[in-house]
Amino acid sequence: MAPALRDGDFVLARRTTAALVRTGDVVLARHPARADGLLLVKRAVRRTAGGWWLESDNAFVTSDSREFGAVPDGLVLARAVLRLRDPLRVARIPGKR
Repeated sequence: MAPALRDGDFVLARRTTAALVRTGDVVLARHPARADGLLLVKRAVRRTAGGWWLESDNAFVTSDSREFGAVPDGLVLARAVLRLRDPLRVARIPGKR
């Protein structure tokens, strides 16, 4: 999710339903093709008939909806609201430019 999120960042997320997600939100969702319940942190790009189309901010990372399609509503769990990089620096997650 670089540049919005980097390795080592902590994310504070608020539980939500897919109906309350807006385009541009960073969301936590279960991977639709993995039985182990892998959590994804991706940006909600657009709403489709099959659920939310989720993509990484990093165009070179393709482990997102470009690989597995739209994520069903029931697998969208939360919306990221804060990023913590350094215990002394808290910042809102920026919108995609």
